[in-house]
Amino acid sequence: MDQLFLTLLATPILLTASAAAAAAAAAESTLTQSSTLAGDQRLVSPGDIFRFGLFPAVNRSRWYLGIWFTVSPDAVVWVANRDRPLSGQSSGVVAVSGARGGLVLLDVASNETSIVWSSSNSSGTAARAQLFDTGNLVLTDKDGNVLWQSFEHPTNTFLPGIRVGKDLRTGAEWSLSSWRGADDPSPGDFRYVMDTSGSPELHVWSRGRKTYRTGPWNGVRFSGIPEMTTFEDMFEFEFRVATGGEVSYQFRNRDGSPMSRVLLNESGVMQRMVWDRSAMSWSNFWSGPRDQCDNYGRCGAFGVCNVVDATVCGCIRGFAPRSQAEWYMRNTSGGCGRRTPLQCTGSGGGGGEDGFYLLRGVKLPETHGCAVDAAATLEECRRRCLSNCSCTAYAGADIRGGGSGCIQWFGDLMDTRFVDGGQELYVRLAKSELDAIKNANFAVVIALVITGFVLAILSLGFLMWRKARRGKKVRVLDETGDFITGCPTYPFEIIRAATNGFSQENEIGRGGFGIVYKGQLPNGQEIAVKKLSKENTVQGLKEFMNEVDIICKLQHRNLVRLLGYCIHCSERLLVYEYMSNKSLDAFIFHESGRAMLSWKMRMDIILDIASGLQYLHKDSRHTIIHRDLKAANVLLDADMVAKISDFGIARLFSHNGGNQDCTITDRVVGTPGYMSPEYAMDGKLSFMQDVYSFGVLLLEIISGKHNQGTSSLIAHATTCIQVGLLCVQESPDQRPPMADVIHMLSREKALGQPRRPVVCTPMRRSPAAVVDDLGVQETTTCGHSGRLTITDLEAR
Repeated sequence: MDQLFLTLLATPILLTASAAAAAAAAAESTLTQSSTLAGDQRLVSPGDIFRFGLFPAVNRSRWYLGIWFTVSPDAVVWVANRDRPLSGQSSGVVAVSGARGGLVLLDVASNETSIVWSSSNSSGTAARAQLFDTGNLVLTDKDGNVLWQSFEHPTNTFLPGIRVGKDLRTGAEWSLSSWRGADDPSPGDFRYVMDTSGSPELHVWSRGRKTYRTGPWNGVRFSGIPEMTTFEDMFEFEFRVATGGEVSYQFRNRDGSPMSRVLLNESGVMQRMVWDRSAMSWSNFWSGPRDQCDNYGRCGAFGVCNVVDATVCGCIRGFAPRSQAEWYMRNTSGGCGRRTPLQCTGSGGGGGEDGFYLLRGVKLPETHGCAVDAAATLEECRRRCLSNCSCTAYAGADIRGGGSGCIQWFGDLMDTRFVDGGQELYVRLAKSELDAIKNANFAVVIALVITGFVLAILSLGFLMWRKARRGKKVRVLDETGDFITGCPTYPFEIIRAATNGFSQENEIGRGGFGIVYKGQLPNGQEIAVKKLSKENTVQGLKEFMNEVDIICKLQHRNLVRLLGYCIHCSERLLVYEYMSNKSLDAFIFHESGRAMLSWKMRMDIILDIASGLQYLHKDSRHTIIHRDLKAANVLLDADMVAKISDFGIARLFSHNGGNQDCTITDRVVGTPGYMSPEYAMDGKLSFMQDVYSFGVLLLEIISGKHNQGTSSLIAHATTCIQVGLLCVQESPDQRPPMADVIHMLSREKALGQPRRPVVCTPMRRSPAAVVDDLGVQETTTCGHSGRLTITDLEAR
């Protein structure tokens, strides 16, 4: 045993005498055999990104040895002594003890010094421990050989470069385990592990029960996390499979990306967190399970979960609920069973009259126990499944390059759900079931053809009637510009040259209206050109004329500026100022964009939109109802100033001074989810339609969630806000206990009526300030004198 370790065990009182020597290591990244780490001393990574030392938890009653982000001390990424906390900071000493345990944490509180935690190195003589900017604590010998590293023993956090998986040769496993509580690092109930029995996928377990899974790796991403494809500009994903060796997954930050971590929290939720530099806080980039369909086995065997359906659970085609009574009571755990038995002719004898139904856009079922062959083609996979009476489904193992590889399921299909950008699953059915599906599809096609034919005849008759009514031909307008006085026109050739011939490289957006191109005029001005679709010519021309007529008369900081227009033969073009940050929905509905929006930026955007609406409703020369206010119709310039766009269905309105003024319209247009109830159902149109749309948009900006055409977001937001206000009442007697909170959130108990909450604001450096444990002078004033005030608190 080395001399330093003997000294520590024999005479712990000498530690205080060596404080001067140990202090030299406090700002260093390396700990050697000739130094120790005690009290509030820290190892600091070379770039001061991470720190290593003792930290308090459980109301400062316990002390742990760990690693955390320098900018965010609460974000602890690794803990050594999770099972054996110290009773005080002064009793802990960290040392490198050579061959006897490597890196150790000692408790010197009593007369007998004891080892609380050890890296248990036995492969060499430890010389030093170093903390790197990756967050990895590495123990090496005198020649620099790695003997132990924290990345090989993760706790509840997955940092860039950490593996999660297994080594099939040695049995080593890299997994995460949750904390017991938000302030309690002791091991909790949840584990994040890789299942390698089948096509490898990641699972979350709790007390022997599976709670969530990612779906198998498909060569690009995990099947159940299609959002990973939107992360590629920030993260690089690596999945490693070595035959008979290591099976692991890790991620790395791309150059220029902010700090990030993946956390298994105390509730069993996986959270991908990204550091927001402007707000100095962590943004939740992604989480799973993200909805009830991510709860493992939500719809039982052969069930398929669809979060946008009212009933959520359904059966795969060819299957029916095993218990209609249970499904009626919303107990879907019993799953589904086949309506028609398979016609397999016997083991290895072929599939007989069986075939396959293609289920599109799903997270593949659980692959535990599946057969996987990465070299097989999809056609070979089909043949193998059909020749095996036990095979119930198959799918490609790798979606790259048109698809390859083979996964075969035997027995029940568990935990299948619909996801955007999901995969294709071929489910085995009897021939009679497939024939029924084909007949139903054929009937649908025939019905669509007949319907289309009837609509075409009606449309032709309508056009002929309109033509006769006008009594003259509709002349084709060209670029000469006698369309609307006061709005500039652009020659078609100028716009075509500006957009490089409307090339695909210049395309920046598209929708039902047509395509938007970026362009540059000869004077260097950047423009956005909306080229309207040639379909629906009659209605399209009407909306085009409406937009030009209205927006040319409007000038406001928070309205997109129409520079001019062009009509050339059948082409209809609108020329706008170019908005470099595109539309708001690209930020609030995508994790990468949402992480860039601080709360101040969100509030500025909300106020910009409100200011633009106020101008339309009251301050402009022609008061206007927009009728289609949504995130996609709010554009952002280079300074993130929000501007309302798309006035194709806007309507001039006579406002007589009261908010109740309204008109009845026979043509209800707009976007579901943003239309007010009185407008959508009764056609009552007023300025309050835009106010309703603004309210939905405000909730979407705050939550980052789509309203999805229902009132779910509105109802949930109302409930959560009201419960939150009840929880922050000034008097403790007015705050509900957590049991009531759960009942109110579950809508099992009526919501109380909150009073005006108290607002507490830290005031720095006042004469009566108290010095807190971090050395910051602070005092607090609280009050509720007539107004509720939201105050930006200085980050600590």
